[in-house]
Amino acid sequence: MKSTFELPDALAREAKELARAQSTTVRDLVVTGLRREIDRRTSDRSRPDFVFPTADGEGLRVDPGEAIRIASAETA
Repeated sequence: MKSTFELPDALAREAKELARAQSTTVRDLVVTGLRREIDRRTSDRSRPDFVFPTADGEGLRVDPGEAIRIASAETA
């Protein structure tokens, strides 16, 4: 589908320079950017971008009071 868009002059210049530097086209930059923005706006926000690793077992236990004492000593 062909479409016409008005872009700010500075943005159009930036896009042309980037496309030239990366041996691609402004069209490809626009398609990639639009796809990413649509995906970002429609993605499930309840899904975290990462997962904290966890381990079951007898690992080190952190005493909150001791952690505060250590942190205070390091900043002093």
